[in-house]
Amino acid sequence: MTWGFYGRAEELASLQAILGRERWFFARITGRRRIGKTTLVQRALLDSTNRPVLYVQIPDSGPAGVLSSVADAMDTFEIDPAVHPRPKSLHALAQSVGQLAEAGYLIALDEFQYFSRKPLYEFTSHLQAVVDDLSSRASSVPGGLLVLGSIHVELVALLEDRNAPLYNRTTDHIELDHLDIASLSTLLREHADTEPNRLLFLWNLFEGVPKFYRDCYEQGVLDKGRHDLLRQMFFRSSSPLRTEAENWFLSELRGRYDIVLKFVARRPGCNHGDIHNHVTSVSSSSKDQVAGYLKTLIEKYRMVEKRLPIFATPKARKGRYYLRDNFLRAWMAALQGAVAAVNFRPVETLVEQADKRLMDAEGYGLERLVAQLYEERARKGVGDFALTHRIDGYWNRNDTEIDLVAANADDKVLRFGTCKRSPARLAPDLPHFDGHIERFLKDKANKKYRNWTIQKVAIAPQLDPETRKAIEAKGYLPQDLVDLTTGL
Repeated sequence: MTWGFYGRAEELASLQAILGRERWFFARITGRRRIGKTTLVQRALLDSTNRPVLYVQIPDSGPAGVLSSVADAMDTFEIDPAVHPRPKSLHALAQSVGQLAEAGYLIALDEFQYFSRKPLYEFTSHLQAVVDDLSSRASSVPGGLLVLGSIHVELVALLEDRNAPLYNRTTDHIELDHLDIASLSTLLREHADTEPNRLLFLWNLFEGVPKFYRDCYEQGVLDKGRHDLLRQMFFRSSSPLRTEAENWFLSELRGRYDIVLKFVARRPGCNHGDIHNHVTSVSSSSKDQVAGYLKTLIEKYRMVEKRLPIFATPKARKGRYYLRDNFLRAWMAALQGAVAAVNFRPVETLVEQADKRLMDAEGYGLERLVAQLYEERARKGVGDFALTHRIDGYWNRNDTEIDLVAANADDKVLRFGTCKRSPARLAPDLPHFDGHIERFLKDKANKKYRNWTIQKVAIAPQLDPETRKAIEAKGYLPQDLVDLTTGL
């Protein structure tokens, strides 16, 4: 089958509704790099027949580089220079946006956050005047402006900061997140298979980034084995993902935060002290910058998340740190070093080494995948558990560790889950896991749950009938990824 357009039904409908007004709009579309912002816009524009379009990817450069990219885009979209001259300044660029909108053009400026850079910032003041003029007579302006951005804080600063020229000017906002599991299941059914271990491997590596799945499809390895996929996608000179992280994610950091990112990737759940000690051992000159590094990685780049202890208040200072993005975590923890050594060691040795590290990371990946599946099933009314919320966070007691705590507050049902990548480890570990549940229920902080109905589940990627019987014999409900994706 040819590659299709997967998921995004709600976001596509929202964007089509914006375009369908046929009056002035100023909309922003945000999401991490490669998440599908441009594809969404392209898909929506396909349905906007006979509407002229200008799409420009703004480079991270000075005014000359931006104006050159705009001129090239206007040539590509065959915009008559006699009617719409190529802008020679940032002020002229803003005027061009207004003139094109009045002529009915749908204008998309990708990587708009680069206008927060000092050499380009004046453009936002010029654009403010244009936007205000167009907004004052919106019904008579048939075109509109879409701005796309992947660095959240910088884009928000341009459009939501009270002191920014464009504050409160946007008319619409669409936020793109990862594709849901239902969309990935459809994608895999059409182009590979939904075998549970394949789903876990691909989700742990790519999560819900459609671009990466399409790259695998175009390279002919989406339906191949783990080593074949890793070799083709990362270890050949022409591999499409060999430089992906460096060029599209880490280049923004300019090497300043690599030491922290790599440590958090390899030690998910580390605390501030762990990071500080590691940074000090590697570079004593950086030890006083750890707090600043973490703040930037959490708030500006949204690469790291801080998770609080179970039942902690939002202002609690204690926390543990994790990489938010599966692809970045897989790259930093398992692939980066192996790919860098490709000219010095046998490729098969490096592929095997990288795959082993990825498998080590799949235990934590399975926990996150299961949590997402529980939430997605609840949203769609699928399955046997009506989730109202998850009790999220980490356990602040060394003797208590529970992978999943799912609550149905309406019926007062609490479901505890343990996740193992290896099915053989599940049944023997269940008596030990009973102790974790008992300690949870005895804790004074959890006394409100003592009269709730308690359910226990044991989860692995795939379970055979014999393992299911062994799990059931110990009072647990067996679940695997086949069970959890059925009906989505």
